[in-house]
Amino acid sequence: MAALVEPTVPPAQLQTSLPAAETLHSANASVVVHRRAQVRARRRGGARRFARELAERINTEHVGQATAFVYEETFGVRERLHVLLHLDSVASYYPLVPLADEQDEGWSELFAAGGVRDTVLMPQFWGMYGTRVDGDLERQSTVYRNSTSPVALPGARHQTDQPDDAILHSANAGIVMHRSGQMVYDLRSEARQFGREVAESINRKLPGECTVFVFEEAFGCADRLHWLIHLKDLTTYMRLLQLHVKDDEVRDIYFRQRIADEKGGGTWARMFVEGTMSDVALTPLR
Repeated sequence: MAALVEPTVPPAQLQTSLPAAETLHSANASVVVHRRAQVRARRRGGARRFARELAERINTEHVGQATAFVYEETFGVRERLHVLLHLDSVASYYPLVPLADEQDEGWSELFAAGGVRDTVLMPQFWGMYGTRVDGDLERQSTVYRNSTSPVALPGARHQTDQPDDAILHSANAGIVMHRSGQMVYDLRSEARQFGREVAESINRKLPGECTVFVFEEAFGCADRLHWLIHLKDLTTYMRLLQLHVKDDEVRDIYFRQRIADEKGGGTWARMFVEGTMSDVALTPLR
């Protein structure tokens, strides 16, 4: 198994004074909040400092409960900052509320009105939101087997069988690509199974170069699936393109019939609402 390749782009882990063992990230967090914020004109420097300082305050004051990393769009809207806030649990959000209120003026002065938006992501597990796989995988999830209260959501790490030294995540990746797509309601079970299968195929084919985790959107649009695609750097994207052209096993995932005849048959292309699949690439802020 290939060992993790050091990214050529400085990873987000370098933004914090905390050691890697004490940070939360997209592989071990129970909740990931993706905040997008549009910087006001001529406020670039101040907005970047504000975001970095606020993130480090969260990291040092809430060790083990919350970790925040700051990114900028690799391509797309200029001067749009992104923050990935990783939480140990949903309850970990409560201690951050006073800090959010305290920093409200900074957000208002540095970022455009209406330009701050949050998306709450939870690692996908089999059977989530009442969907079906095969009747057995659902019962193997830690959520199903958990007899205690409150229920703890497993981190996305559980989605792959790759060893730790071959996994990229939001703290050690050079690029994080966030992909989302709206599932067709009648095909949401099939779409979730496809999303997990294609993610793990990439994890196994490109260990140490690319790791993909699947997330569900909470407190937002129902049945919208999200993938966080962690790349060593931009050149890994070309490796992904090549994989989809040359690898017969990967191509079969996309081109075989995945929808039952009684639902009209078809490939994965019928599982998502046309025009809703979108990507944004994030580079850790230096």
